[in-house]
This record gives sequence, structure tokens and C-alpha cells, in this order.
Amino acid sequence: MKNRPVVVGIGSIQQKACFDELDEALILMDLAFKKSLKDSTNLEIKNYIDEIQIPKGYWRYRDPGKWISKNNNIQNITTRVTKIGVLQQNLINSTCNKIINGDIRAGIIIGGEARYKILRAEIENKIFKETELNINPDHYIKAKDDLHLEVEEEQLGLMAVGYYAILESALRASSGVNFKKYHKQIAKLYSEFSKIASKNNDSWIKSSLSFDEILNQSNKNPIQAFPYNKYHCTSWNVNQSCSMIICAEEVADKLKIPNHKRVYPLASSETNHMIATLQRPNLVEPYGMKLAAEFILDICQNNNIKPNLYDLYSCFPVAVSMFSKSLNLKNSKNLTITGGMPFAGGPLNSYVIHSTVKMIENIRNKKKSVGVVTGVSGMMTKQSYALWAKEPITEFMHKDFTSEVQKKEQPIELSSLQEGVGNIIGYTTLHRTNPAKAIIYLNCEDGKRKLITSTDKSIIKSMETKEWVKRKVYFKKNQLVY
Repeated sequence: MKNRPVVVGIGSIQQKACFDELDEALILMDLAFKKSLKDSTNLEIKNYIDEIQIPKGYWRYRDPGKWISKNNNIQNITTRVTKIGVLQQNLINSTCNKIINGDIRAGIIIGGEARYKILRAEIENKIFKETELNINPDHYIKAKDDLHLEVEEEQLGLMAVGYYAILESALRASSGVNFKKYHKQIAKLYSEFSKIASKNNDSWIKSSLSFDEILNQSNKNPIQAFPYNKYHCTSWNVNQSCSMIICAEEVADKLKIPNHKRVYPLASSETNHMIATLQRPNLVEPYGMKLAAEFILDICQNNNIKPNLYDLYSCFPVAVSMFSKSLNLKNSKNLTITGGMPFAGGPLNSYVIHSTVKMIENIRNKKKSVGVVTGVSGMMTKQSYALWAKEPITEFMHKDFTSEVQKKEQPIELSSLQEGVGNIIGYTTLHRTNPAKAIIYLNCEDGKRKLITSTDKSIIKSMETKEWVKRKVYFKKNQLVY
């Protein structure tokens, strides 16, 4: 196939040292690109690269792509920076589709973070200063909608952990598993992930953890938002970068790039329908996620494809569980190839690029393997799936279910009731606030949704020892009055 997309070069960089030995994100991304260029076996591939896409990180650079392309003598390249809220898989999908349509010959996708260097600056009392890049990219892409409501931001802030903890409570209550047993299960899941990470050369944490170390709070494992401790949460204070080069198969043939370097995207699906967490009809079974998963499963069934490698997005355990359920997976030891975001490392807005690079590396080493990589944007707001293989078993197929989902799944209105009763659909407790508080999502008696809180210590303690989801409670002026 003339315009069949194929990955021909990959590169990953990780640094863990003192401040002076660490690079900023710009340099990390440049090093990763150079590594992917060398990995392709033919440096001439850079003469065919027409576009570079980079998901926006914690850094402040306006357009790192232009700097990287200039530093590597790549001419006439289009640069795109995608903001948080855009699925990282979307960058891969768009590159593949442009190659198929003949719009570009090859594209680079690069991600990277240097938050660990920032952390070392604080520890070593050094000054961290980024290279200033003040020219805008050719295209700056952002999501159309905000990721949360004002009332959610007021009580939960911008950090994702509280939102995901609420989703975890909803999934726990629907699972039918005993309250304490459920928390042991997710700790055991992440213990398995840590063991995989300990064998991954690119992982951030090299030591495996027991489920007790993850389940129980400690100085190294403080509570973040019940039921999540630190080891349940993504690690974003990393110095990591990655790069992948995708080109048309015709270009790969022309440059005589060896077959053992080639890995093919077979299919990808995504849903970008935006509903704030509080207003979702079902907190843990989004309609778009169901359609996107079925699309991949149907392609596998129709083409007798049997995936045997997975990397399910793992910012928090509930994400893994939701993806696992959507794909009908049951073996907890086969859900990640990296070791997951708490242990392999979770760069702010580029983990899916990292996990995809690792998937491609694995597939290269196991010729008959087929891999699935999933991704998330926001508070489990948007989801993506991708299917990869060593051989082009099918033509690349991509489906965005956003429009279809918008017609089916509408946000539930917020209640204006000042007092009344409601059933709890999800909750968490936060101890980093003063005072500690419980955040509770309700289905109110008027059929609408409400966020209420409580600072009652006995209620908070009870919520951390027994299930409160599905309970009917009384509220007044946005406070639980029990």
C-alpha cells in the first residue's frame, strides 16, 4: 500500500541524577528525536518529515517543535502543539490519516517532561530556568470545553486525584465486592504493576512493592484522596521523553528501512464527548467508551486478531479497571507492559506516547504479538484505543465516536435545591485541606445532580471504613446534615 502508515523509528530518554546532570524538557525531547532518527537506520528519513506534533507539557515553551526541527536541520516543517484536554492518541491518529490521504509523507510525535529537574532545584536550592521560546507554533490545538465545573474546581481543585477517587467509589459500589476486599484488590493490582515496572529498563521506580505497601498509609505513601494513597497515583515528577517517526510505507521502502524496524497501526478509536464528572449519566460506564472498545473488539473478531500485549492507561486504578472491563479482560498480570504510571512514570500529557513507544519495542521483539494501548484525557473524560501489530493485517481504520455519543449521552442538570434528600453516587475524602472534608456527588429527589460536602470527623471516618455510595442522605445549603 503506497500510503500505508508505519512506525519506523522510536526513542526514549530517562534521566535520574542531581540537578546539574539533568536536562530541561526541550533537550530531553531533542535527544529522544535523535534516538528515534538513529533507530530508523536511515537518517535520510528526516528529509521526508513534513509535520511535528507535541502534546503540551508542564513546560512553557510556545513551540519546541520549531526548535527541534531547526536543531536537526529539518526544513519546511509544520508544527503543532496540543493542549491538555486533547487525547494523546489523537496525535497518532491524525498523523496516520494525513499519511493515508497523502497530505504528509512522514510525521514526528514527541513528548517530554522535566519536572524531576524542577524538583531537584528545590531540593538542592538551585535556580531552574527554561530556554525561552516565544514564537507560536503553526497550529495550537485545544479542547473545546473545560474539563470540570466551577463547583467541582472549588471543592476538588485542578488535581485529578479527587475526581478519580470519586469514580473509584462508584465502581467499587457497583462491583458487589466487599468494601475492604475491594481496596485490597486494587492494591494487589498495582503491586503486580510495580513488579512489571521493576523489569522495565525505562521505568522510573525500579523496586517492586507489596500490596501492603500500597494499601497502607506511611510517610512514603500518604493518603491523597480516599481510597488513593501516593502509590495509587501517577508519578509526574520525572525526567522522561519519547519520540516516534511514522511514515508512508512507500517512503520506508524507498529508504530501505528494514522490516524488523516496522510496526503497523491497525486501528484506533476515540471519543471526545465532554461531560463534567458530576453530570455524567453513569460515572463509570460512559457510552462513548463502550462504542470505542467495541470497534476494536469487532475488528479483532472479524480479522481473527488476538491481542496478547496491553498497556491500559493507569493514572489511577479506576482507569485500569474501566478499560479492562470494556475489553473483557480478566488477567490482572497482563494489563500493562510498562508497569503503569505510578511506577514506570506518568509524564503530565505524554504518557500514551511513551506507552506506545514501549509497545512498538515489545512488538518488534515478539513478531507474532499484537498490542492494545488505551488512553485518557481529563477526568476519565475522553478515551482512546489503538491496535498495533508487526504485520499490516488490515488497512488502518480509525473511528471518532464523538458525534454519535453527543446524540445519546446528555449531561444531567445541576439541582438548585437548597435542602432535601439525595442518593450518593460517588464520594471521596480529602485530608490535605484544612479542615479535612468529604466531597459527595448526589442524585437529588428532583432527578438532578448536586455536590455537597462535610467536615464532620465522624462522617469522614465512617466513609473510609464502610460503603456510603447508594445511601440516602439529607443536605442543607450544600452540606451533608445526615
